[in-house]
Amino acid sequence: MINTSQADWVHVDVMDGVFVPNISLGLPVVEAVKRHARKPLDVHLMIVQPEKYVEAFHRAGADTISVHIEACPHLHRTLELILHHDMKPGVVLNPATRVDLIEDILPMLHHVLIMSVNPGFGGQEFIPFSLDKIRQLAELRRAKGLAFKIEVDGGIAHDTVAQVVKAGAELLVAGNAVFGSGAAEKDARSLLAAARQAAGEAQG
Repeated sequence: MINTSQADWVHVDVMDGVFVPNISLGLPVVEAVKRHARKPLDVHLMIVQPEKYVEAFHRAGADTISVHIEACPHLHRTLELILHHDMKPGVVLNPATRVDLIEDILPMLHHVLIMSVNPGFGGQEFIPFSLDKIRQLAELRRAKGLAFKIEVDGGIAHDTVAQVVKAGAELLVAGNAVFGSGAAEKDARSLLAAARQAAGEAQG
């Protein structure tokens, strides 16, 4: 279903029960997904000391790796390690994490992932002030002439997707809005159509 869908990536949440209060998919699942998926794997590491596992997730098949600024005492070094393994690096900002903290390393990034809920559990409500952070990032990107993408994860649904896209996001992660009702293919098409319509309105 994923391979025939209109999804561009497969987003994999990796949680260790320490950095976030939940445990989820790990290396064996990433390896299994990679064997079957014909789409790039976008791996989001919600774990402490992610630098220790960059090489392992590269071997498992990750195409992009996103790390949290709070989990990386030496963020620049961790991003260099991701780049060294020919993967695309991203930095994740939790709801209470300021955009200006990553301004110096924005030129290194493929994307910035804005968490519009507190990480750890699916099905949470979208935090409205996330829109301000998306707009701030979009303005920084324009002012600095950079090309990083803005990704948003958390509470992406039919009633929030237009606001998120119009604020400047291009990469959307949706879980419950796609898989929650049992009609994943239909709901994914509908959500993508809404996102594309919002993008068109924003450009117009």
